[in-house]
Amino acid sequence: MKWEKLNFDENGLIPAVVQDYQSKEVLTVAYMNEKSLEKTVEIGETVFFSRSRKKLWHKGETSGNTQKVKDIRYDCDQDALVILVEPNGPACHTGSYSCFSETLYSSGDNKTEPNRDSDRYRILNELQEIIAQREHEMPEGAYTTYLFQHGVDKILKKVGEEAGEVIIAAKNRDPEELKWEVSDLLFHVMVLLQEQKVPLDEILTTLEERHTKKDN
Repeated sequence: MKWEKLNFDENGLIPAVVQDYQSKEVLTVAYMNEKSLEKTVEIGETVFFSRSRKKLWHKGETSGNTQKVKDIRYDCDQDALVILVEPNGPACHTGSYSCFSETLYSSGDNKTEPNRDSDRYRILNELQEIIAQREHEMPEGAYTTYLFQHGVDKILKKVGEEAGEVIIAAKNRDPEELKWEVSDLLFHVMVLLQEQKVPLDEILTTLEERHTKKDN
């Protein structure tokens, strides 16, 4: 495969931003050359070029924390890549889900006025990232860890239970109870989507397609 469209730097490298295709969390930033990019496409997993070791580096080759490639995109200047992946374990050598786990600065704006139209669904994005992080890091004592450890049957059982609770709350005409039960149901459905490797974006796209088709 040829890469004429890409602008590699003077060292023959191009930066690659690796992003979880489900949660959209940025996992790491690495570098590729033509050989590593070709190898990545060939095996379907990320292969980078190590600038310190001066050699190709297959992510997860020794740790098992591989990254299955779903999509590779380049920017308008053709000098940077975004690689959407399905991670099999933490991306960071520290064992963290993402290499970008520390905050240098935050204005706090994203934590205020949660009901603004432009920000009203922010919590879904945050929750999706946290659920993905829990699956890959499996922190002890976390409820989401418990669900993933017990597998799809436990998750499905909870989805069924919470759906039943939603029905009961609605039959009771109890708005407060309904609010809590629907929240529980949405959470467990999002855990199920993560376990099944179905991005929330695909659900939203399907809803949009169905709505558009109905309007037409």
